[in-house]
Amino acid sequence: MNLEAMLGSVKAFDPALHALRPFEGTQYVAERMRILIGKSEIVRSHRNCSRVQDPYSLRCIPQVHGASRNAFLHLKNLLCTELNSVTDNPVIFSKSQALSGGNFHGQPLALPLDYGALAAAELGNIADRRIYLSLMDTIEGLPKLLMKETGLNSGFMIPQYTTAALVSENKSLCFPASADSIPTSLGQEDHVSMGSVSARKALQIAGNLEKILGIELFCAAQGFDFRKPLKSGPLINACHDHVRRTIPHIDRDVFLGDYIQSAIRIIQNHELTALTSDLARKMTLDLKNETHEVFGIY
Repeated sequence: MNLEAMLGSVKAFDPALHALRPFEGTQYVAERMRILIGKSEIVRSHRNCSRVQDPYSLRCIPQVHGASRNAFLHLKNLLCTELNSVTDNPVIFSKSQALSGGNFHGQPLALPLDYGALAAAELGNIADRRIYLSLMDTIEGLPKLLMKETGLNSGFMIPQYTTAALVSENKSLCFPASADSIPTSLGQEDHVSMGSVSARKALQIAGNLEKILGIELFCAAQGFDFRKPLKSGPLINACHDHVRRTIPHIDRDVFLGDYIQSAIRIIQNHELTALTSDLARKMTLDLKNETHEVFGIY
């Protein structure tokens, strides 16, 4: 929705481009973007525009988002292994065999949890860059701060302050807990994973990411309004209509907290995912190829 609002090019999602660097996550994201903005009047309206390249936060969506998806897939696979493992110590095999080992050590999950935390933080980072870009008056058709009457009105400046603060907090939480170890038990336990700290930090970053994406959705819906009467494809149009059921277009400074919370709940409840997946099935769009089954639908 934000890509459409900012008249981003679809050329960056061309399958021929991603066949040359075939990371699964990157190809997955590029394909999803092509599906989501398919049949868009907005895309057709600027097909022959003079812009050569979009900023990275638009042009590199497949590469950045895809890298995070690869990280999440790695974490998912290792977590499934851990959930189906025996981590006791000692491990009792029979009445006559008990082995004392290190199956309890949290390193196999501590490292990918730190990796997953960084992956989540980067999604928030690039989302904040898109929000900031949409507030500038450099995008044709988008007013400064996403509001026609600024000056006395500050527009969407304060929501971007919020995402900037959340991104900054996430950066401070990205130091890998697994890089630290403090000996205990008189040196018997001389190297530990600190994986519990990795998990808590990753969860906190994920919570901040939900807020950042909610604010991007809030801003994207506002920017999308300025493309009327042009429409996107049916999937993005449905998403925008869903947002507008609870969040109005903002034309003057008002208290935005409740609207932002509504947008965050849409993200937390996976409402747009459910909406687009259901609509795509009805339209018989292919959302279930092998790559999608690997990564799941988010």
